[in-house]
Amino acid sequence: MRARLQLPGSKSITNRALILAALADGPSRITGPLRARDTELMAAAVSSLGANVTAEPGNSSWLVTPGWLDGRVAVDVGNAGTVLRFVPPAAVLGRAEAQFRGDARASQRPVGQLLTALRELGAAIADDGRGALPFTISGRGRLPGGTVTLDASGSSQLVSGLLLAAARYDKGAEIRHEGPRIPSAPHIDMTVAMLRAAGASVETGIRRGGQAGPAGPVPEIWRVQPGTLRAGTFGVEPDLSNAAPFLAAALVTGGQVTIAGWPSPSLQAADQILAVLTQMGGTVTALPEGMRISGSGAIRGLTADLRDVNELVPVVAALAALAGSPSELTGIGHMRTHESDRLAALAAEIGALGGDVTELPDGLRIRPRPLRASARPFASHEDHRLVMAAAVLGLAVPGLRVQQAATVAKTFPDFISLWQQMLEQPP
Repeated sequence: MRARLQLPGSKSITNRALILAALADGPSRITGPLRARDTELMAAAVSSLGANVTAEPGNSSWLVTPGWLDGRVAVDVGNAGTVLRFVPPAAVLGRAEAQFRGDARASQRPVGQLLTALRELGAAIADDGRGALPFTISGRGRLPGGTVTLDASGSSQLVSGLLLAAARYDKGAEIRHEGPRIPSAPHIDMTVAMLRAAGASVETGIRRGGQAGPAGPVPEIWRVQPGTLRAGTFGVEPDLSNAAPFLAAALVTGGQVTIAGWPSPSLQAADQILAVLTQMGGTVTALPEGMRISGSGAIRGLTADLRDVNELVPVVAALAALAGSPSELTGIGHMRTHESDRLAALAAEIGALGGDVTELPDGLRIRPRPLRASARPFASHEDHRLVMAAAVLGLAVPGLRVQQAATVAKTFPDFISLWQQMLEQPP
């Protein structure tokens, strides 16, 4: 296979940009936004609070004009973790009674630590003691802010949500994490970088006796000074998490895939993504037109802590099931509360194909075995990342069928058509 592809924009950057634009001091433009269920839910959420989000001609950019509504409003988070955790810290700044609801799975996703933190900062929130959806935020037009401590080991979005709105609080906020190491730490780095680009003053600190990552002590304290968020233009990079299945296809087929417009430098965990694929046998080449990964046809198993790039795990698990040696993926126990219980789902679906996957307290152990399509379809578990994993497996398992594949539209509506396009490009 020899393919060159252009990917849609990053969900993570798009949804952060929507929050920052809705809290800015004037209209902002978001160029290259992702158009998918999660980002449409975010656009609808900030609109329900009073902002105006307008698609400009050609749908290549959005114009966001800040504003606030009074009265009672409804916010549908769907099953989008970013909407669940980014919108409440902004909603407290309005004057509406915002009722938050979502898909059934969303009520099982961690948000209690965020709600408790917002109450400590001065917010009025009613959730009948559940610490989960549904809940109601009664906005008072402002929030005192201050210092708050929470355990964000369930999701880095708990910190990012507070950071995104903290500059608009009367005293800003100092956010402290106490607990096991936060997963997806590069996403907090993304939040901090975007805040600073919008004019916010953000400092990070190391907690005494705190956690250490692969590169040493990691920030567990964030201080955001009160101030204005500048209106401006937010450019959205291609979504590198969504690049993973396409890059993995090169390893499975022994071919080459080039992602056009690969950002360098990037707000995303670009280096970590490429490092994982390199460990599994890929060869990475930076080109003027983008980033190319080549496969030899031989996939290597790996032992790795993937907490910082856990969005890759379903695709990496698919590669590991096709590898020439065992793999052990750790640091990912929190994935049991993602869109699905991803560890259980991967173990069940790869197992149904004849694979050998064992759940660990903090991850997965995968021993490669011959795979074959089973009588029942590969279940997506209504999880977009499971569909992507199935697509990678399907390159090597003839006849594999995927149930509810359309759920991939949560973050990538054109995934199936782009996958077909990749396969049809001449070698």
